Amino acid sequence: MNCSFVRPKKFLGQHFLTDLSIASRIADTVDACPDLPVLEVGPGMGVMTQFLVRKPRQVKVVEIDFESVAYLRRTYPELEDSIIEDDFLKMHLDRTFGGQPFVLTGNYPYNISSQIFFKMLDNKELIPCCTGMIQKEVAERMAAGPGSKTYGILSVLVQAWYDVEYLFTVEPGVFNPPPKVRSAVIRLTRNATTDLGCDEKLFRRLVKTTFNQRRKTLRNNIKPLLAQLQAESHAQPDFAALLAAPIMQQRPEQLSVADFIRLTMQIQDALS
Repeated sequence: MNCSFVRPKKFLGQHFLTDLSIASRIADTVDACPDLPVLEVGPGMGVMTQFLVRKPRQVKVVEIDFESVAYLRRTYPELEDSIIEDDFLKMHLDRTFGGQPFVLTGNYPYNISSQIFFKMLDNKELIPCCTGMIQKEVAERMAAGPGSKTYGILSVLVQAWYDVEYLFTVEPGVFNPPPKVRSAVIRLTRNATTDLGCDEKLFRRLVKTTFNQRRKTLRNNIKPLLAQLQAESHAQPDFAALLAAPIMQQRPEQLSVADFIRLTMQIQDALS
């Protein structure tokens, strides 16, 4: 196998960044969270890795593509013990740095970028800072506020725990192969929230349910969820007062994170 070049693989969603100045700028986004080790997802041919390893902190990379792994081992021998040949989505992140918090970064594979952020949320106590490049559309969705057409599930679930910064846009021409969409670099930093004050699983369920039918009012799109909760409950909760509340006339994109938390608490109160 020729290790001097790695073929981008469509099934892995690979688009290799070729512009070194942009790679350096993305690598520098981790500097906002100093003193923590860094885990880079999908390093490919190491265009970002070369800048990360110059920083005075521990760096590990996780790569599922065997060709990329072979290239990285040959090109960056200093990374030999820090290359994890695995699927990031299946990793036990508490083992990555011995349970120590770390910064997550990368030029994320576009076909799994949303799943990467859901994995981050599941491990939010380990990841106080997350940076990297994703599709512009996903970045805008994560940064969007209530009332925006792009505000949705990812916006609410991420913003409940992280401050989102849209840093800069990246054009398709600096990739091999060029993606059909524009890209963007973001930084997520854990906010001061340590507890939502409500059942987090119910909060997620509520957000996902309501945005699945975002054009309907809350009153109409929340009914199936309430019916499910009623069936799961040993009691017979009465949701009549909740359904009559003024907020039920709104659509999900009009609600802030705090509104969703309050609504979750009201459902919990009715269930108890």
